[in-house]
Amino acid sequence: MSDTVLVTGATGTVSSEVVKALAGRGVTVRAGVRSADKAADLRALDPAVQPVELDYTRPETVQAAFDGVNRVFLLTPFTVDQVAIGKQLIDAARQSGVQQVVLLSGAGADAQPGTQINHWHRAVEVYLAQSGLPYTVLRPSGFMQNFLTYNGDSIRQQNAFYLAIGEGRVNYIDVRDIAAVAATVLTTPVSAHQDQIYTLTGPTAVSSQEVAAALSAATGRTISYVAVPEEAAAQALTQAPDWMRTSLLELYRLYKNDGAAWVTPTVAELIQRPPHSIGQFAQDYREQFAAS
Repeated sequence: MSDTVLVTGATGTVSSEVVKALAGRGVTVRAGVRSADKAADLRALDPAVQPVELDYTRPETVQAAFDGVNRVFLLTPFTVDQVAIGKQLIDAARQSGVQQVVLLSGAGADAQPGTQINHWHRAVEVYLAQSGLPYTVLRPSGFMQNFLTYNGDSIRQQNAFYLAIGEGRVNYIDVRDIAAVAATVLTTPVSAHQDQIYTLTGPTAVSSQEVAAALSAATGRTISYVAVPEEAAAQALTQAPDWMRTSLLELYRLYKNDGAAWVTPTVAELIQRPPHSIGQFAQDYREQFAAS
């Protein structure tokens, strides 16, 4: 009998790639989504992908999603209550007798003094470790795909992107590599990765100028990076909730000060191939960066 793997947040940037990476690996993939109507693309991937309603505000859907599950890829949303949601999901996993939890955390979750978002990630990590469940923690660096999610409009419309990170170098990772690691961990014996914490980065730390050069080469247009002062970034975030503004400004300072200029070999060690470079990412997503 094959394993049944629940993937939470299955339509999101990372989890949707985890579903894709698990499809065809001989497991039943239960794709947890707030609304099953939003999971048509996931359902089309493989007959073994089964969308299931998973609404954190409705506890009955949470427990139902976990019932009969062997393994879980657990992602908590970027919200002010993400620690509470993480604990809710871990409790459901324990009540269902799940055999393995693979938790998506963040690079530097245990760093001191650390950032607010680091502290939140670490709180969920600690709760999971204390739950008694076999677990593996993945701590990825910043996502390459965020250039598409958060900067895509300005790249398409203005041939530029704006960040308050100066000349800082960042160890961005392609989410497809996170997904490949997660799928490997979720389809090998639990004991092989039990109680491990894996910090995942791209192959090199790159500056925003290098990102702009990669996007320019991929699109055939001149894409520029515009460094903005922190004050301007803070002003642009005035409509955001306080917790979000604080989290993002802390992250920008970390990047600007080369706090993410290091890399690890972990991705290549776990999936037996190098992680995607920023150049390869730009090439693979060039149509999504096309001028509009």
